[in-house]
Amino acid sequence: MLQLNVIREQKDQVIERLKVKNFDAAAIIEQVYNLDADRRRTQNESDNLLAESNQLSRQVGDLMKAGKKAEADDLKNKSGALKESIAKLQQQLAAIEEEQQQLLVQVPNMPSEKVPAGRTPEDNEVVFSHGELPQLPDSAKPHWELAEQYGLIDFELGVKLTGAGFPVYKNKGARLQRALINFFLDRATAAGYIEIQPPVLVNKDSGFGTGQLPDKEGQMYHVTLDDLYLIPTAEVPVTNIYRDVILDTAQLPVKNCGYTPCFRREAGSYGKDVRGLNRLHQFDKVEIVQVAHPEKSYETLEEMREYVAGLLKELELPFRTLKLCGGDMSFASALTYDMEVYSGAQKRWLEVSSVSNFESFQSNRLKLRFREGKEKPQLAHTLNGSALALPRIVAALLENNQGENGIRIPKALVPYTGFEFIN
Repeated sequence: MLQLNVIREQKDQVIERLKVKNFDAAAIIEQVYNLDADRRRTQNESDNLLAESNQLSRQVGDLMKAGKKAEADDLKNKSGALKESIAKLQQQLAAIEEEQQQLLVQVPNMPSEKVPAGRTPEDNEVVFSHGELPQLPDSAKPHWELAEQYGLIDFELGVKLTGAGFPVYKNKGARLQRALINFFLDRATAAGYIEIQPPVLVNKDSGFGTGQLPDKEGQMYHVTLDDLYLIPTAEVPVTNIYRDVILDTAQLPVKNCGYTPCFRREAGSYGKDVRGLNRLHQFDKVEIVQVAHPEKSYETLEEMREYVAGLLKELELPFRTLKLCGGDMSFASALTYDMEVYSGAQKRWLEVSSVSNFESFQSNRLKLRFREGKEKPQLAHTLNGSALALPRIVAALLENNQGENGIRIPKALVPYTGFEFIN
């Protein structure tokens, strides 16, 4: 959520920056700005009346001590009228603040100055690429056919048990999943991330804190009886660990990682691009989260990007890094890099990671702050990244490494799988 002081001091700049996200903010920002002026005026009036009321109370006490009851009673009546006025002003203030809050939560985060303009994924900027694209024969199979051939994943059984988008991993397919999770967690802890195993159900406050609510209700599974939400990513519970927390500067950066299953409704998804593992309702992912000093958050973002790139290099997958344009960014992000691997049999790029800097957008919702010495606490910056999401990694590994002897496992994964080939 944008800070009020930023809107107050940089109203025109906020409106201009949000145009990069193709969000017409003029009307709503003007409303927030005017409500802020009303709020401060009402608060000031209430404070003045409260000060007058407190002064009258002291005068009443002095008069009572002096035995001047009649005069004291007159002041009591005046004080009572002031208190009624204060109560009305406080009601007005609460209504103004509620209206202002309802407007603020509709406003996305401002994109960084580094974000390119654009409306669609085609406008994203390729900033890095690595590896040669696999040259597969015409007989090469997509991963869903390989999964069936080698008994790795049963998509139809998942439909029977739950529905489309909930695959069942079997035999070496299940072991490959477990190997990737352990590989990603081991690499994260070696890089200084503290492992967290969070709940996969969160409350509304957690969903609001990281920006999923009220923006993404339609994408989340809601357990209505308990009013809880299945997490779309470990980012939500892990970042919310620091809700209403004041950190010391010496504690920054905070580095956490966590493995969870993730749940996304993906309403309206259909067609060839969602076949097999391309888009699921439930999938496994290892997430990395950092809480950083505002002056170092973009340096941290680049470090996280390099870290994810290192994982993909170890997995021997050709990949590219995209800087997302304004129109393709998430509601809460200030700058996002997407990592895409090349799927040899499908002949297309598949997104496997997003690494984002949210600046103070999430921390303002979370009331996540840090203090330098005896100075007033200030908002921290939050960042997160997929490191990595498993489904499309598995899809690319199966397709790119298929051959006459079966499917080759990358060298870095062999200690985790216990086998070099799927055959």
